[in-house]
Amino acid sequence: MLAALAIAAGVPALLIVVAAAPASAHVLKTAGPYHLLIGFGNEPTYAGAQNSVFLLLTNAKTGALVVDEGLGDTLKVEVGFGTQHQQLPLVSSFDPDSGQGTKGVYNAYFIPTAPGDYTFHFFGNIRKTKVNITVKSSPTTFDSAHDPAAIEFPQQAPSNAQLAQRMNAESARLSSEVHAASSTGGTAPTALAVGIAGLVVGVAGLCAAGLALGRGGRRSRRAAEGGQHPANVA
Repeated sequence: MLAALAIAAGVPALLIVVAAAPASAHVLKTAGPYHLLIGFGNEPTYAGAQNSVFLLLTNAKTGALVVDEGLGDTLKVEVGFGTQHQQLPLVSSFDPDSGQGTKGVYNAYFIPTAPGDYTFHFFGNIRKTKVNITVKSSPTTFDSAHDPAAIEFPQQAPSNAQLAQRMNAESARLSSEVHAASSTGGTAPTALAVGIAGLVVGVAGLCAAGLALGRGGRRSRRAAEGGQHPANVA
């Protein structure tokens, strides 16, 4: 952890933050007297696996870690992907009651469901300092979300988009069959009932297959990531 390294080495935590930023694929920003180290909580980042917006907050002059239990009430974070945006609650990794977690680290948990570039927008206040910072994943900032197919073994789980395409195709096929049955003398209610029953069975089968393969995919991803917790990336 950055805090532990800083204490052990007897140097300001900021020096370690700056040195570690390129290797850990996080980006360093400044707002008034504060440094904000921003990125994904888990890297490498895979679509479909739980992750978080990661923030390490330090004093820009001293490098001291900033612990503020109420930071989530004043500083907001919005995640963007393409034209879609979602505001997420920012919570402290450190629990002062139990002493567990990492001081100065804050996370906004979510599951990136599609591979690609994500934008993190921080706005509001850190104590009396106004903040309006936007960063986007790229080769020079922080990790983009990757397609998990590259690390799934022995079977590849179908993506959400693939499942949706299959269900749409199944729906279109059954609709065509209902129309054909109705036009060849079958009663419309009977044809409709047959079509709906077939669609339900088809969707259930696709969902079951997706869940089964998804479990295997998640186990593979956890193994590849070494069971890393978002609060431990710094």
